[in-house]
Amino acid sequence: MGISREGKHKRRETGGRRSKFRKKRKFEMGRPAAMTKLGEKRVHEVRTRGGNKKFRALRLDSGNFSWGTEVCTKKVRIIDVKYNASDNELVRTKTLVKGAIVLVDAHPFKSWYEAHYGVKIGLKKGQEAEAEEAKGSAHVQRKIAARQKGRTLEEAIDNQMASGRLFAKITSRPGQSGRCDGQILEGAELAFYKKQMDKK
Repeated sequence: MGISREGKHKRRETGGRRSKFRKKRKFEMGRPAAMTKLGEKRVHEVRTRGGNKKFRALRLDSGNFSWGTEVCTKKVRIIDVKYNASDNELVRTKTLVKGAIVLVDAHPFKSWYEAHYGVKIGLKKGQEAEAEEAKGSAHVQRKIAARQKGRTLEEAIDNQMASGRLFAKITSRPGQSGRCDGQILEGAELAFYKKQMDKK
């Protein structure tokens, strides 16, 4: 028996039985789940209805993650799967699905932030920022100084920068698009997921 998306075998809302008036059709077809794992990139192309294509990611190790408040997107390495609301088994097997909470490498974001604002972040307790010589022209220095006026950095993000890892949420569907993209967790959303992880 093939995997099917039809609901003809189910009873009516009233509880009555439905009559079987036809066999399965190709347009009702389903396929096995991709169950994308953490590992060296491996993507299969699947021909779908109308000659369209799906990209079935079987293994992925990186993706584009955006830092919303800073409007910054970087391609970063995915380090680990930390939480999944639907099933703990998906965390144990390191399966990448939409909505999963993962740990990503913070270094690309950290180096961008320090270059953009001219400020050292992610310093461990008791460690002081080293005085750096101002780089670039006077015009560039004025631009960096102007950016610092409205600058705010959440303490939870700063602490994560010190460890070199950030919590992020996957927003793409790796089994359909072949990509593992998402967003960095911050604010109330970060606090919520940290609380959920502490429970487990």
